Amino acid sequence: MTHFDYHYLLQQVQEKGSDLYRRDFVIDDIDRPVVMKLLAYFLRDGEVAAKENVDLHKGLLLTGPVGCGKTSIMRILSNFSLPDHRPMLKSSVEISLEFTDMGNDVIMRYSRKAFNPYRRMPYVHCFDDLGLEPLVNYWGNKINLMSQILFTRYNLMHSHGMITHVITRLNAAELETIYGDHVRSRMREMFNLIAFQPDSRDKRK
Repeated sequence: MTHFDYHYLLQQVQEKGSDLYRRDFVIDDIDRPVVMKLLAYFLRDGEVAAKENVDLHKGLLLTGPVGCGKTSIMRILSNFSLPDHRPMLKSSVEISLEFTDMGNDVIMRYSRKAFNPYRRMPYVHCFDDLGLEPLVNYWGNKINLMSQILFTRYNLMHSHGMITHVITRLNAAELETIYGDHVRSRMREMFNLIAFQPDSRDKRK
């Protein structure tokens, strides 16, 4: 038995979407299973999460077609999270641009220095548009910046319980092509895969 009223919570999600985005914001029936899983995750509802095969000790890999509302839903659902579990959302493309200005400090900012300085709690980061970021130049060499950040956060997950979320339009094979099989294998340990249906409506139209 769960202590939460998910019918009421879905109404709250729609109201929050209307406040943040547009007045006619609605959760389509086809998207409800995704929203239910995300709600159970952010509410730390162990009963429903277990039923939905969602591991509360892992992060989220949210995937789906272009325009299905991945980023919007993640922003809305994070409002239902406890402060310690609320993710800070950042575009992978923006992180690559930061690296151009700040260099190696950017990797540290999103990995080994991603801790609350007063409580030593690891920050939860959500990296949007994973796989769309360009390679960056580092001392004359092209490097895959997000691969390094994810690899370091994987190690910190095991040593400090650091949780990472990612949002991407790419599938597992495409991610492996970009980041290699060593990162993909670690992704299986880091993330719950939650996918919008391929025919989920384009919310931008």
